[in-house]
Amino acid sequence: MREIIVAITGASGSQYATRLIQRLAEHDVYLHLILSDAARIVLAHEVGCVLSDDHRKNESELSVFLGVSPSKIKLYALKEWFSPVASGSSGIDDMVIVPCSMGSLARIACGMSENLIERSADVILKEKKRLILVPRETPLSSIHLENMLKLSRMNVHMLAAMPGFYHGEKTVLSLIDFIVDRILDHLKLDGQQRRWGKGS
Repeated sequence: MREIIVAITGASGSQYATRLIQRLAEHDVYLHLILSDAARIVLAHEVGCVLSDDHRKNESELSVFLGVSPSKIKLYALKEWFSPVASGSSGIDDMVIVPCSMGSLARIACGMSENLIERSADVILKEKKRLILVPRETPLSSIHLENMLKLSRMNVHMLAAMPGFYHGEKTVLSLIDFIVDRILDHLKLDGQQRRWGKGS
């Protein structure tokens, strides 16, 4: 079974993360999940996913909220340094940070590893595996752009949350799925990506 790390930071756009987890769970994929402290606040505010203060309950709470089998996900604490995602020996080939805050992006670009999200990204980079960042911010400062360019030059996939409208999207969910399909595409997983010039 393929293993993928999905990290959620405190940028707005937690709907992209929850939808991605649901869509990935439809594949033969095991998900290693990491949430920043800010992500927990934004999840509660944007999608109504309120996790308790007891981290031991969060995994089951999240699986119930998302309608995903608990056998498909493992949620780690932000300082769980003995988790497999903290080591290059784990053999995990893919990581998606969605949404990715500019603070997390900057720390990853500078090689800082103060929490498990940053450490996991550092591991993926050093092992030359696939790292996909989904930044959601506007406007972008020169600092943001320089950090993105730095990471892009390290072969990081910079997949900004910028949905297209050329397929005549009519609902918010279809716009979310536009980005989620692009993420699945870059993970080399079959989604429902509509190809330009190939019909709907």
